[in-house]
Amino acid sequence: MNRSPYITDAPSVSMIMLKVLLALVPGIMAYTWVYGGGILLSLTLATITALITEAAILKIRQRPIAPSLADLSAVVTAWLLALALPPLAPWWLVVVGTLFAIAIAKQLYGGLGYNPFNPAMVGYAVLLISFPVIMTKWPAPLELATTPLGWTEQFKLIFGSVLPTGVPLDAVTSATPLDYLKTQRMLQHEVEAISQGPIFGHFGAKGGEFVTAAYLLGGLYLIQQRIISWHLPTAFIAALALISFIFNIVEPSQFAGPSLHLMAGASMLGAFFIITDPVSGPTTPKGKLYFAAGVGVLTYLIRVYGGYPDGIAFAVLIMNMCVPLIDAHTQPRVFGHKR
Repeated sequence: MNRSPYITDAPSVSMIMLKVLLALVPGIMAYTWVYGGGILLSLTLATITALITEAAILKIRQRPIAPSLADLSAVVTAWLLALALPPLAPWWLVVVGTLFAIAIAKQLYGGLGYNPFNPAMVGYAVLLISFPVIMTKWPAPLELATTPLGWTEQFKLIFGSVLPTGVPLDAVTSATPLDYLKTQRMLQHEVEAISQGPIFGHFGAKGGEFVTAAYLLGGLYLIQQRIISWHLPTAFIAALALISFIFNIVEPSQFAGPSLHLMAGASMLGAFFIITDPVSGPTTPKGKLYFAAGVGVLTYLIRVYGGYPDGIAFAVLIMNMCVPLIDAHTQPRVFGHKR
C-alpha cells in the first residue's frame, strides 16, 4: 500500500527504551572500571525490584501485566536510579528507592504516560532526604582507594555490611568532588587550592571524567537515533556552563569554573538521560529550552548555596511542576490563526 512521504513508522515504546538502555551501557562499563563491580549488583537489584513492583501494582489495578513489563520503562527507571546512587549502597536502600519510584511516582498516577514527576528522581530525592548519611558514602575510585575492594568484598559489603578484617569504612569511601568542594569552601579555602586535591582530575572527578564522557557518548547516540532532541541537553549544558562561568569570572576564588560543574556529579547523566524524560517534561521545542535552562540554573544554585552537593534531582522535580505552565505559554501558533 502506498503511503504519503510524511507518514513514517514510529518506533515502539519498547524500542525507544531499549535504545536508552543501550546508550547507558558505555557509562556502566566506565563506572565498573572506575569504581568496581558494585554498580552491577545495584543495577540487578533495582531491575528485579522494578519489575516485581510494576507487576504487583498492575495486578492490583487489574491491568495487563505483560505489555507493561515488555515496554522496558520500569527497567529504564531502575537503571537511572541505580546509577544515581552510591555503588556500594546497602541492598535495602536500592530496593526501597526503586519500590517508591515505581509504586508511588509512576503507578500511583496511572502508569507510563501519566506521571507528572520523573520517577527515578522522586526515588532518589526520597532516599537523599531520608538517609542523607548513607547517600553520601561514595566509594573512592579504585586507583585512589587505600584498600580497594574486589567484587567479592563489594558483594559482602552491599548485602551484609561486612568489610574485610581491619579495614575501616573510610578506607574505601571518599567525598565526591562537589561534596569536597562545598565542605572546603565552608572552611574558607579557595577554589584553586581545593582543586589540587587528589580526588580531582583534569576537568572533574578523578576517574569520574571517563564515566561522564561515556554518558556523553551515549547521549549523542540517542540524538543520532532521534530518541531525544538536541533542545534539552544543549540548553541544560549551556545554562549550567554560562552561570558557572559568570560566577567564576566575578569571584574565581569562591566559585569553580564550568569544566568542574559539567564533568563532575551527574551533569551528563542528567543532560541526556534524566531531563529528557518524555512524560514529565515539556512537549514544545521552545518549552524544552526553557525547561532545561531552568534545570541547569537551579542545579548550579543548589550546588553552590543549597544543602546538597548535587542538585539535579531537586532541580528536575521543581521544573516538573512548571511543565504545564511552560507548555501552555509555548504552544506554537496554529496554522491559519492569529496567536
